[in-house]
Amino acid sequence: MPRIFGVDIPREKKVEIALTYLYGIGRARSRQVLDEARVDWNKRANDLTESEISAITGIIQKTCRVEGDLRREVQMNIKRLMDIRCYRGVRHVKGLPVRGQRTHTNSRTRKGKRKTVGGLSKKAPAPK
Repeated sequence: MPRIFGVDIPREKKVEIALTYLYGIGRARSRQVLDEARVDWNKRANDLTESEISAITGIIQKTCRVEGDLRREVQMNIKRLMDIRCYRGVRHVKGLPVRGQRTHTNSRTRKGKRKTVGGLSKKAPAPK
């Protein structure tokens, strides 16, 4: 199983798709990298030679931020927004959608499981 940047990429998938398992690489970036490394897009990941894997790794290392570095940068950007208390930062702090989505009915992914707030029933007076 080929390993690139500490991530096992799936063997049986085409290289174009397998590279998208790296955080920060999508289909378009994957195709650019493979073109630059002169590797066929339709080749299966387990058919890659060591030289092809090292060429792909070198190109990704030179041109893209992936995996840990990118995750760290994204987290730092979110932390900066939260520290300056801008609108987007406040939404992150409260755990609400950040990009203008409605919250009256949807946004369960962001808000989490529903917390039912029922009406309080009046207790019957205690017997004397």
